[in-house]
Amino acid sequence: MASRPKAVPATLIDNDRVVVTRWSFADGAETGWHRHGHDYVVVPLADGKLLLEEPGGGTREAPLASGEPYFRPAGVEHNVVNGSGGPFAFLEIEIKR
Repeated sequence: MASRPKAVPATLIDNDRVVVTRWSFADGAETGWHRHGHDYVVVPLADGKLLLEEPGGGTREAPLASGEPYFRPAGVEHNVVNGSGGPFAFLEIEIKR
């Protein structure tokens, strides 16, 4: 299987309270497997669809709407793949304790 392109993170803020990262995805790009160490909020910057690959081999689609945030707790583990059919980006706001 051919490898996917990698999503590109850009850290916008990193202080003692939050980390704000803009994730930019080419069509089909992925973040790579990771586990979130902090609670976090994602704010999509466009309408799109992500494919979430989860531990144990499960997958699910997550349709996203521009400007509609969602929250997840620390500990989430997954690989995020852009299934939007074009470029996609979101802001990830990690909440440090």
